[in-house]
Amino acid sequence: MKRACIEINKNSYKSRLIGTGSIRLLRFNYVRMNTKLCILLALLLVFAGCEDVLSPADENNRELESIYEDAAFAEGLLLNGYLRLPQGSYSYSDVATDDAVTNNVNSSYLLIATGRWSSMFNPTDEWTRCYAAIQYLNIILAETDSVKWALTGKYVKEMFNDRTKGEAYGLRAYFMYYLLRAHGGYTADGQLMGVPIYTKPVYTTEDFTKPRSTFKECLEQIYSDLKLAESYLPLDFEDIKDSLSIPAKYLGKTTVSDYNRVFGAYNHQRLTARIVKGIRAKVSLLAASPAFSQGTSVTWEQAANDAAEVLNLNGGLAGIAKNGWYWFSKANASEIGALAKGVNPPEVLWRTNVVDDNALEIDNYPPSLYGKGYVNPTQNLVDAFPMANGYPISDPNSGYDANNPYANRDPRLAQYIVVNGSKVGPKNTKIFTKVGQTKDGLNSISTSTRTGYYMRKLLREDVNLDPVSITKQKHYVPRIRYTELYLAYAEAANEAWGPDGTGTNGYSARDVIAAIRKRAGIEQPDAYLASINNKEDMRKLIRNERRLELCFEDFRFWDLRRWKESITEPAKGMMITADDQYVINTVENRQYSDYMYYGPIPNSEVLKWGFVQNAGW
Repeated sequence: MKRACIEINKNSYKSRLIGTGSIRLLRFNYVRMNTKLCILLALLLVFAGCEDVLSPADENNRELESIYEDAAFAEGLLLNGYLRLPQGSYSYSDVATDDAVTNNVNSSYLLIATGRWSSMFNPTDEWTRCYAAIQYLNIILAETDSVKWALTGKYVKEMFNDRTKGEAYGLRAYFMYYLLRAHGGYTADGQLMGVPIYTKPVYTTEDFTKPRSTFKECLEQIYSDLKLAESYLPLDFEDIKDSLSIPAKYLGKTTVSDYNRVFGAYNHQRLTARIVKGIRAKVSLLAASPAFSQGTSVTWEQAANDAAEVLNLNGGLAGIAKNGWYWFSKANASEIGALAKGVNPPEVLWRTNVVDDNALEIDNYPPSLYGKGYVNPTQNLVDAFPMANGYPISDPNSGYDANNPYANRDPRLAQYIVVNGSKVGPKNTKIFTKVGQTKDGLNSISTSTRTGYYMRKLLREDVNLDPVSITKQKHYVPRIRYTELYLAYAEAANEAWGPDGTGTNGYSARDVIAAIRKRAGIEQPDAYLASINNKEDMRKLIRNERRLELCFEDFRFWDLRRWKESITEPAKGMMITADDQYVINTVENRQYSDYMYYGPIPNSEVLKWGFVQNAGW
């Protein structure tokens, strides 16, 4: 990625990047004329094939006034927000939970799970990335009204300006959500605090060392930004065919061609009002959860309704994608290949760009397939998968056989996890994880599994890593999946109205879980689900379904914390001995303290600006 260094000649201020591994906000000083701003900037977003390709310009020097006459140059400020979204990879945070461990001794998540987490060593830190993005977004919001967004069309500038504002407000809210999730927490005096709120570019004439706002104040800012974003953005970026489809706001002001020029289909994967609704649902679920609910006014009912607003646009229960539980699979190869045209699959609300890659497979294939076997699912997670009849393996009605533990299980187990005897990869190679049988066996070599399992989910098994014929395949990472939102609704609806309450939405927590389990191949009728008749038991099932459906996608680490569930469960594994005995053992203890339900403010920020730290850190 190239850097564009922009020289800004603006009478009133000089700017530079500040901070080393800290806020890195753009700081403005009042000085004489001919002053400069050096910004890491991607100039032009090229939605070739309607993908969210973010293409930075060559390095060059420009003056600030030029953004007013050069729309592409101005748009680079907005695109810096997009560039700071997670860009097409997974964090592997599951290896710091009871769902997985790693054989990568250099993994930062391994280190924090085993006692190294601190305010000076924090791989979950969002401070620098998010505040840098917010600063760029604040600059474009401050300047966008002065930009000549179009040379032709009387009202085209107005539409481009609206779109820019909508995207900037929505992205700013999303980055605030990341900051709250990672850094919100209780201080020693019992206050639930958030992070500093910046809604304007940071000038030295202001107090840019703002104190932390309360968690509630941060939520109010997020909701305000999301409301503004929706007011400016269309539900989706799609071409319209006639003037009757022009929104009332622009009716009589624009033509069909000019409207499509601004809000048309070539903008696929940019932020839309539909995506904004999805972000709101994520925010509300976080705020209503046990870890944060005492310091907010967000109710479970609000969280359920916010999720339902997105789901109702997706057809409610009928909108649950049939292939949503294996959206990543080579079975969906044609669907994934077609994404370059810009249309999302039914499972995905928002996604990253589609790329030809084999990095996931290199990291996670078993060693016999030339992989590093990084992510090793735990016995804890394997035991969370029910039997095919829907009953947990601990239930007498399940039919579970400890001497044949992988038989007649929920089909998702075989889809998500490599067990002893699984056939994997482009040639359906049989993987043996029992002790001493092959290099894939438990602890056989440095890249072998530590638990007796390998991760299968997310991998394209038509990738070949054989050095003689290495191949790549198309991959993408969902930013928001519909299954996540259906599960969010189920969780919130159960807490608000019980297993069978629907509010005004027409479907209940039980209805959602029934649809998800049926889709996964649980035998119907689902007698276990039918046996659940209270909120507490339904809560356990919903949380377990979320654990299964979203495993390895960077949810478990955060879910355990917002639920205030145990984060110290030892990670267990399965040893299959030479005489085929199945022995469960502890692989790795989790060394977390109770205060670690909330992440720290970076120590550097506390030292520099005097922020009040979260308790315990």
